[in-house]
Amino acid sequence: MPLNRNALVRFRTIDNCLRNRQRRWTLEALIEACSEALYEYEGIDKGVSRRSVQMDLQLMRSDKLGYNAPIIVLEKKYYTYEDPDYSITNIPLTNQDLGKLTEVVEILRQFKGFSHFQELSGMVQRLENKIYSAKTKQEPVIDFEKNENLKGLEYIETLYQSIIQKKAIEMCYQSFKAKSANEFTFHPYYLKEYRNRWFVLGVKNRNSSVLTLALDRIASIKESIVKYIATKDFNVNEYFQQVIGVTVEANGRAEEVVLFADRETAPYILTKPIHQSQIILDTQPNGVTFSIRVQLNFELEREILGFGDRVKVLAPEKLKRRIKEKFEQALDLYQYEFNNSAFPQVLKKLEHKGFAILHHVYSRKEVNQLKELIYHHFKQFPDKETYAIRDLFGEISAVKDVVLNNNLRTILKKITPQLFLTKAIYFDKSPENNWYVSWHQDITINVKDKIETTGFIGWTKKEDYYGVCPPDAFLKKTLTVRIHLDDTDEENGALKVLAGSQNKKLTNEEIQLITQNSVPYVCDIEACGVQLMRPLLIHASSKATSQKHRRVIHLEFNSEELPNRLEWAEKYRIQ
Repeated sequence: MPLNRNALVRFRTIDNCLRNRQRRWTLEALIEACSEALYEYEGIDKGVSRRSVQMDLQLMRSDKLGYNAPIIVLEKKYYTYEDPDYSITNIPLTNQDLGKLTEVVEILRQFKGFSHFQELSGMVQRLENKIYSAKTKQEPVIDFEKNENLKGLEYIETLYQSIIQKKAIEMCYQSFKAKSANEFTFHPYYLKEYRNRWFVLGVKNRNSSVLTLALDRIASIKESIVKYIATKDFNVNEYFQQVIGVTVEANGRAEEVVLFADRETAPYILTKPIHQSQIILDTQPNGVTFSIRVQLNFELEREILGFGDRVKVLAPEKLKRRIKEKFEQALDLYQYEFNNSAFPQVLKKLEHKGFAILHHVYSRKEVNQLKELIYHHFKQFPDKETYAIRDLFGEISAVKDVVLNNNLRTILKKITPQLFLTKAIYFDKSPENNWYVSWHQDITINVKDKIETTGFIGWTKKEDYYGVCPPDAFLKKTLTVRIHLDDTDEENGALKVLAGSQNKKLTNEEIQLITQNSVPYVCDIEACGVQLMRPLLIHASSKATSQKHRRVIHLEFNSEELPNRLEWAEKYRIQ
């Protein structure tokens, strides 16, 4: 029986409602949902009658439309599907449907050879494959690439209708980098698919540049009352002409990218060009040199990285460095893995000797991130001394997420599950800021006064904010973590420690006697490594003799909550 568009909208709306088992659907709720859908899609503001929805439910239950929907009524009031997996969109094609589709395919096949209809080729094959599978009840003979679990596909129809009807929308969107969703008015122009991921192009306002938003990051869409801003001389084909993927820099220019593919990989690239601008520059026995003219973007890098060691970047130099850096970071993940299995021995060493050294707690990528964040911080404050930051997490909040990575959290939980942060500072023993620290114990968490003498900077008065030195029990539960951003040895001021001296507070005379009669251990640590230390461990550092930096992030943790530490404990407890 013929159906009008309004009936189809109501059937689809009822189907969506009954599939949503998070809500109990009365007849009145279904009427309201159908009325809203008709207003949204067809602009009909007249409400749907009770009789229409009742008839729709009856038709959906029947065999007239082939639905045979298992609609039941619970408690004589609430409508739902008896089968939670049922949907009218899942019903098989009827013989009549198959016949009509076959006729459509035959018509479309006539156009497959014409240049203007080349894009129909894949669509016709998909239809033929679907019809063949439905008719013969056999498995499909063609498997097209698809991603059935991709988020955001439910917005395609709404966005499509907004584009063709030229209507603005209110969008709630959260990018992968954003901490929270952002709501704004959006004027959509085009829908684009790239590698089974859907994107929508449009603008926020009349003066803004074109944005490309991923549908899988859309939280919600609703109609907007704002007047639609139409495109002006915007051609989507020209917009994407000089890029691979969907990342387009508005004022960016295309560059010639020269690549070399080895003999085994070259045929794959020649038969499936990376970009439409691809040309062969040279053919050698061991491979092919070719070029493409594109903007340098994320998708280009991913394409090149996907070939592994089979393709080499020859130009431009900045892309070559970027790809080399990516491969070095990837190798770093496998070559320098944090050895979690050796941790029982580390705990024993920390307990008996008062210190332990762990290698590769951080990747080189993470260490470079930390260096860059600190560098940009000092660049913002050119008059600030660059050898120390007393409240590191407070002044550079982004550092915290990098510092407290999974490896460090694992280490802290294995030492004491209830640790919380009490201090985070950064210091740099650079050639310009060179000092040494004499033998001492750290007997507090925060430094109140700093006293300088010739050739020596020492923190001689170590009390907490209230002028009270913490008790021994508190100090024994304190853990110092020193994160090394540079390779550290005795030449650039590595710590020297006296193993086993961490069990009690000592007088200056006792420290002097012990250090004169003991052989210290020099803590050579490579960048990305961490030194664990108890504060009462006697230690010192030499004046550096090299021109190398020794950048260290110094953290202190405790599990004992002093009254004046409760606020810090709650703020920085390690979860």
